[in-house]
Amino acid sequence: MTENIFNKWRKGLEKTRRVAFGRISNFLGTSEVGDETWEDLEALLIQADMGMETTSEVIDALRKRVHQEGITQSVELVDALEKELINRLVEPVFPDFSKKPTVIILVGVNGSGKTTSAAKLAHLYEQDGRSVLLVAADTYRAAAIDQLEIWAKRVNVPMVAGQEGGDPGAAAYDGITASITRNKDIAIIDTAGRLHNRYNLMQEIKKVHRVSGKALEGAPHASWLVLDATTGQNALQQAKAFQDAIPIDGVILAKLDSSAKGGMAFAIKEQLGLPILYAGLGEGIEDLQRFDRDSFVRGILE
Repeated sequence: MTENIFNKWRKGLEKTRRVAFGRISNFLGTSEVGDETWEDLEALLIQADMGMETTSEVIDALRKRVHQEGITQSVELVDALEKELINRLVEPVFPDFSKKPTVIILVGVNGSGKTTSAAKLAHLYEQDGRSVLLVAADTYRAAAIDQLEIWAKRVNVPMVAGQEGGDPGAAAYDGITASITRNKDIAIIDTAGRLHNRYNLMQEIKKVHRVSGKALEGAPHASWLVLDATTGQNALQQAKAFQDAIPIDGVILAKLDSSAKGGMAFAIKEQLGLPILYAGLGEGIEDLQRFDRDSFVRGILE
């Protein structure tokens, strides 16, 4: 990883480091390991939005490590905590892009950052030398189509859109067909924001997923859930509803730079069994980065 990219991670995680995990580093550098150490560390991890279940498992693992390695000073716990947190995240697995077009569906609740993530993904792939078509399958809000169109122009990627008020499944079908006709490498389908507790809207997500397979055998090749990092543990309940509706392959953690906590990144793996694929580290076009667990953990604990 280049110094420039590491600095991007460090800068993007500044708020998380200052407010939550930085307090842990400061606290662990001042005393010997005792009963109060565990109580205080547990409280800090919960405050960092790691959740009770994940926090308990981290504390248990650290206690074992302390016993096995004979750790006595809290400052040594920082290294142990870093290793434990890195091990709790998995390396992302991406499509091999051998299918042409490779169809990617983005889902998530309103305001999670799907549309901007779709455009930034398109830019990322274009930079890698792959041709991309953006598909606006949010047919409920004219503003949603307009928003994607503005972003598509910013990143210089073509876009097709469904008709306002039309069938989102039909929009996805037409978008995939257009990708085939235009010989694109990747089609990214931006779906409408869904309230996770609205049955009829979740049924439409299922339809978009199903119709994609009719447009192209084997599609979609990936279905990614966009989560807003600032919503913390609440986002995990939303995520479970989407997992119940369609197979989800991974998470894009948007607005990570705006999150004062960040512990939910560990809960995503623990509670959902999903890898984090990309992280939003700023508002710029270049600020969607492939998730790197080492850079993430070191960036929040530094």
